[in-house]
Amino acid sequence: MKIKEGFLLKTVAGRNIVVPVGAASLDFNAMITLNDTGAFLWKRLESGASEDELVSALLDEYDVDAARASDSVARFIGELEKADLLQEAGK
Repeated sequence: MKIKEGFLLKTVAGRNIVVPVGAASLDFNAMITLNDTGAFLWKRLESGASEDELVSALLDEYDVDAARASDSVARFIGELEKADLLQEAGK
């Protein structure tokens, strides 16, 4: 899966902010703030990481057990899907 085109992660005043650009800004009237873990996952999704790859990346980067990493990734992906920010990788 991958982040849809038209959404960028920016750091503004030390905060991770997702902003719509171009045509996406016409349909998306919100701003999303991510914590450091969310930004970490977002950056991997920009490259088309799978859910398993995201869990593995969390396990490598943070001191967290597999169950918590898997749950965190599933919840994060669920929120992105609810906001319609994901697409299939390769599209």
